[in-house]
Amino acid sequence: MIHDPAEPGTAAAAPSADAPSPAVAAPAAGASPAVGAQDIDAATAALAVEEDDEARLPEVEDEPEGDGAGPMAVGRSAIARAVRLAPTSPGVYRMLNEGRDVLYVGKAKNVKKRLASYARPTGQVLRIARMIALTVEVEVISTTTETEALLLEANLIKQLRPRFNVQLRDDKSFPYILITGDHWAPQILKHRGAQSRPGRYFGPFASAGAVNRTITALQRAFLVRSCTDSFFESRTRPCLLYQIRRCAGPCTGEVDFPGYSELVREATDFLSGRSRAVKQLLAAEMEKASGELEFETAALYRDRLAALSAIQSQQGINPRTVEEADVFAIHQDGGYSCVEVFFFRTGQNWGNRAYFPRAEKTFTPAEVLGAFVAQFYDDKPPPKLILLSHEIDEAELLADALCVKAGHKVEVSVPKRGEKKELVTHAQTNAREALGRKLADTATQARLLDSLATTLGLPKAPQRIEVYDNSHIQGTNAVGAMIVAGPDGFIKNQYRKFNIRSEGLTPGDDYAMMREVLQRRFKRLAALQTDGGDAEPADKSKDDEVPQWPDLVIIDGGRGQLNAAREALSGIGLTDQVTLLGVAKGPDRDAGRETLFLPDRDAIKLEPRDPVLYFIQRLRDEAHRFVIGSHRTLRKKDIREAGLQEIPGIGPTRKRALLLHFGTLKEIERASIADLGKVPGISAESARRIFEFFHARPG
Repeated sequence: MIHDPAEPGTAAAAPSADAPSPAVAAPAAGASPAVGAQDIDAATAALAVEEDDEARLPEVEDEPEGDGAGPMAVGRSAIARAVRLAPTSPGVYRMLNEGRDVLYVGKAKNVKKRLASYARPTGQVLRIARMIALTVEVEVISTTTETEALLLEANLIKQLRPRFNVQLRDDKSFPYILITGDHWAPQILKHRGAQSRPGRYFGPFASAGAVNRTITALQRAFLVRSCTDSFFESRTRPCLLYQIRRCAGPCTGEVDFPGYSELVREATDFLSGRSRAVKQLLAAEMEKASGELEFETAALYRDRLAALSAIQSQQGINPRTVEEADVFAIHQDGGYSCVEVFFFRTGQNWGNRAYFPRAEKTFTPAEVLGAFVAQFYDDKPPPKLILLSHEIDEAELLADALCVKAGHKVEVSVPKRGEKKELVTHAQTNAREALGRKLADTATQARLLDSLATTLGLPKAPQRIEVYDNSHIQGTNAVGAMIVAGPDGFIKNQYRKFNIRSEGLTPGDDYAMMREVLQRRFKRLAALQTDGGDAEPADKSKDDEVPQWPDLVIIDGGRGQLNAAREALSGIGLTDQVTLLGVAKGPDRDAGRETLFLPDRDAIKLEPRDPVLYFIQRLRDEAHRFVIGSHRTLRKKDIREAGLQEIPGIGPTRKRALLLHFGTLKEIERASIADLGKVPGISAESARRIFEFFHARPG
């Protein structure tokens, strides 16, 4: 359910914290006042950016009667034109500004009546008045039913991210466990994305870590294989997983087909919720083996029972009366909202995740929760039961919409007593604790940014920091990367990688690579500055688009890299408009002994335990992690395309022998020198070259 700002008692979502209105010229990123390090509190830190964004919106004053030139009059005129053509049936409407950016998406049972409420000359709250003042056009999409309008509205909000709606952030697909059904010896694996492969899917799980832990324990309990089909088919002897009792070894006939099928059936039963029956069966088998003095067999059953107990202990609460449900609980504090979601399937707790939706601070918990749930299931199958911590408007409409989407009955309720109420209370406790950690982290980050500004002599605490690094192996697969950090920590949806394109670049020339990356990044910003005609660079971006002006640019490297960066920016005419910082590693690359370089200033050495130095190390290490991961992905793609012939001395015959022995390139990459040397036709020297090819450290 998405609240419309025209409804009594509701409010339009406030503008996002880092997205100025496209219709209003905004100051450069980081224009909000720096937060003091000594007198900061969590609520102030949480709201600093949001309040700054409020200041960027146009001030709406009472306009004289008959004045048709003010922004409110222009907005009401645009809405009035849309009212004349709007249908009286259900539908979805979009309000657009001068740049045709969507400001708000709403739904209505009667679109004409809803839009007419916006054109009233009085009675609008300030936030709605600001939205109307920015509106120059309204688009309407008719739907057959109000249910269809709700589903379409949720889809458009997630796709367009309008600034005046509640926005669900950090929304990514959930992992599942898959037991395949297209092989005589089924495989157990983690799965994301479309469920197109034959087999049984179990989930969703809250995180990949929860899936990995569960699969590891299931392997110990049921000995189901996790290897790929190609690896399975190439085996002539059991692999290490068989030796450590995490696989039954069906590849080499260590277990027959009926025996392996029984193991798969037990694993399926456990994931389907019949865990008690499975444990009773294993306990009975253990007692039987012990009674027959087959103690080794009894010990195997004992270990399998222990593995199952480990799974259930990791799952925390396992409800007795709730078979399948999602639990949503919200807590608000300090201008933030946190929605904690718990997933229960087959009577088992499959994890939880905290979300921090972007919403104006005066939204009530029920308003944020209703909008959140509607968007949450836009691309996910809903369960049979949804438990909420607050009563939301149009709960029946939301349930009907989810029924249409899922193809089965969906109940949306707020429990008042019993175990269901206990689940909601537990989720709300987690939401309160998660929000407390969020506020504490935000306050800590604000203090670090303020201290960083003091250390470097910046005029104010930076609100957007960009860190650049590059990676290659002797000039091959060269890639540059940019990571972004701000008051809320790392902004991962704005990370970018740059495949080095320069043809005349000398292999391994780090300075030239850095120049290319910075030129490609800042040419767009320079073009925006020229087009806008502003004296200072202006942030003309939306929430998640890259052209935002940084307050500080950190280069991984010493004085040489810093000079290369200055040269690149000077070529674009940005010499004095970007604050640069070079971070050189200490002797022997020791962390804590870094040297900081600023243009035209003496080098800075901070104490090893200085929080600012630790903060800079975190930024530098995150850039390392991202760029090396990008480089390895690019290198593996080249290896897959070129084959093992890229390795000196490895021709078709040895390649065939390696693939026959290991099954896949991934397994060859994982192999040790000793394992590579066991392959027929691979000498000790060849094994060393193969190992070094896959494990060479990027430069």
